[in-house]
Amino acid sequence: MIRIYKKNEIEELANILKNDGVISVPTDTVYGICGSINSKKAYQKIIKIKERPENKPFPIMCADKEQINSIAIINEKAEQLINAFMPGPITLVLKKKGKIPDYVVNGKETVAVRMSTSKTVEELIKKVGNPLFMTSANKSGEPTCTNLKEIEKQCPLLDGIMEGNISFGKASTIVDCSSNEIKILRLGPISEEQINKIFL
Repeated sequence: MIRIYKKNEIEELANILKNDGVISVPTDTVYGICGSINSKKAYQKIIKIKERPENKPFPIMCADKEQINSIAIINEKAEQLINAFMPGPITLVLKKKGKIPDYVVNGKETVAVRMSTSKTVEELIKKVGNPLFMTSANKSGEPTCTNLKEIEKQCPLLDGIMEGNISFGKASTIVDCSSNEIKILRLGPISEEQINKIFL
């Protein structure tokens, strides 16, 4: 049995993450699986839990703009999108900064970052002290788990699950801002029209 934690047990959950553990948390979009970006063990464990190809880097969940700035280069267009939609259901692909461990980006020059509207997730990241890998709670290629029972069944290797609700129930919109042309890679709760309006 995987232990289920209440939202007020953030201290315990942060300690699991500081010690190479991997947990599931409700983000604003879907249930996620997370681990510290400073832990290669956690990274490898997430790959194992998700049965995901190793060459596909995980998105990074940050607590605030400062954390995004610590791992990625925020250009003018990204700045506009961050100010308009973050925290929120949007993921931005940005050029990485040199000091991220290589396994985090899997040799790529870019990193996908987002900020959750969930105050609990924000608090958890701040307690850990660095951004977290955050990927949907499911086996690679399978539908995302929609409740705690499904997560327990599909991801039995987790070190803990935080209870709570999700609001959008749909994966975030992904926008590539790593070059001069912005590209929408996946549509989610934020529409193309909303994004285009920012640049008018």
